[in-house]
Amino acid sequence: MPATPRVPRALLAGAVLAAASVTMTAPDAVAAAPGVKDVTAVMFEWRFDSVAKACREALGPAGYGYVQVSPPQEHIRGAQWWTSYQPVSYKIAGRLGDRAAFKGMVDACHAAGVKVVADSVINHMAAGDGTGTGGSSYTKYDYPGLYSGSDMDDCRATISNYTDRADVQNCELVQLADLDTGEDHVRGQIAGYLNDLLSLGVDGFRIDAAKHVPAADLAAVKSRLTNPNAYWKQEAIYGAGEAVQPNEYLGNGDVQEFRYGRDLKRVFENENLAYLKNFGEAWGYMPSGQAAVFVDNHDTERGGDTLNYKYGADYTLANVFMLAWPYGSPDVHSGYEWTDKDAGPPNGGTVNSCYSDGWKCQHAWREISSMVAFRNTARGQAVTDWWDNGADQIAFGRGAKAYVAINHETSALTRTFQTSLPAGAYCDVQSGRTVTVGASGQFTATLGANTAVALHVGARSCAGAAPAGASFAVNATTVPGQNIYVTGDQSALGNWNTGSAPLLDPAAYPVWKLDVTLPAGTAFAYKYLRKDAAGNVTWESGSNRTATVPADGKVTLTDAWRG
Repeated sequence: MPATPRVPRALLAGAVLAAASVTMTAPDAVAAAPGVKDVTAVMFEWRFDSVAKACREALGPAGYGYVQVSPPQEHIRGAQWWTSYQPVSYKIAGRLGDRAAFKGMVDACHAAGVKVVADSVINHMAAGDGTGTGGSSYTKYDYPGLYSGSDMDDCRATISNYTDRADVQNCELVQLADLDTGEDHVRGQIAGYLNDLLSLGVDGFRIDAAKHVPAADLAAVKSRLTNPNAYWKQEAIYGAGEAVQPNEYLGNGDVQEFRYGRDLKRVFENENLAYLKNFGEAWGYMPSGQAAVFVDNHDTERGGDTLNYKYGADYTLANVFMLAWPYGSPDVHSGYEWTDKDAGPPNGGTVNSCYSDGWKCQHAWREISSMVAFRNTARGQAVTDWWDNGADQIAFGRGAKAYVAINHETSALTRTFQTSLPAGAYCDVQSGRTVTVGASGQFTATLGANTAVALHVGARSCAGAAPAGASFAVNATTVPGQNIYVTGDQSALGNWNTGSAPLLDPAAYPVWKLDVTLPAGTAFAYKYLRKDAAGNVTWESGSNRTATVPADGKVTLTDAWRG
């Protein structure tokens, strides 16, 4: 593969580089938590009560092993997302909820079988003066009861030279008061904060800006934890020629592999998926067992060095690939729409429902959430039966446990695929349709443009998951605040009432999708409509569309919005 050019670390105005990372367990990871579920849902800037609800209703049932929450400590006031990354004290008193809400979230997620990782900001404190979200007064270099100027006096200049180790690890990241983590007092205060989170049931930590703290200092802090084996995931961004490199931190635990997401963007946008045949360590990445990987996080989606939700099917398919491919432990980023890169969360972080108020809820997109169980089922299985067309159509198995095919081209693919799966019926978890694998391990399928087929031995039947009905897919462009709905002459379609019309899923934007249950043999009429944030309705042009549900399965409707 050609060498990837260095991507500079973007410093958002006033923002701390805090990658919303990836996850945990791999068999040989130094500090990985036990278990077979290694996918983390990163609920970026979700309030804790909303996270608790998501654990119960979505994350647990889908098989996510972990949820990562945004920094819980008291921070500076302000609407911007990056205020969460400027600590004022270590009280649990940020905008996302208080101590009771945090504890309630941890308990709810544990009850749903989901472990909790807290994004932890321990490299620095805030940049200015004021009163924090929990009422604490502070000035830069003075945080009463916690730190004073002597704890932050090893360097008070802004980092300017990433080839100078001392500059990177002792000086100030975007003017934020840098803690001298070589001091015993500072180490004790940080360990005290992390131990407090452990006492509330937290299972692990993402260490924000780890690259700016010497690895030995982090090891010293970790040694003071009441549970030194708590999961430990470190943000250390790779930069060619820089003085500090991610692999220095492998002795402490897992490390985020930023090259993974950058390279996926380059391949999906400008190269061939066929190049992914040896994706991982063969590309110079860190060992799989300690690599935390992601398609995007909150920094990279705004900085432009990875894909994000605005890339539509490219983004969705990249997540499908990540969850099917065995390298690293994956993060699924779940955030909100933005045009202003500094904008904080809608409703102060309260998620009333997915796909409303700008919440994207990528963790719940069918194409993504269905692949979590696929990954759990395929765990420990090598890649087998690789096929590609030399361009953007690939397929591969995971031993005798699972198989995925991805068509990232503009035309449909019809092919007989060779797998190592046992013969029988399977549910394609991407579409909810039944696929039959023959005695020789082969099945034949047609994949539409920018779609995938995914089979695994844990989903042998679509019964209950995909009853008879209609599968809608309409290509429709929107602007922020607009959504696409469908209505028609059936109660499941709102009986032509625009207020009751079901919302389509924008996961594969500009294609909006929805599966609706209807009785077999039902003939029905339907039409698409667009609503804006104020509830104004625009109907597509033309006459009503019509379709009939087959006697067995679903009718698949591939439409284009009629302007």
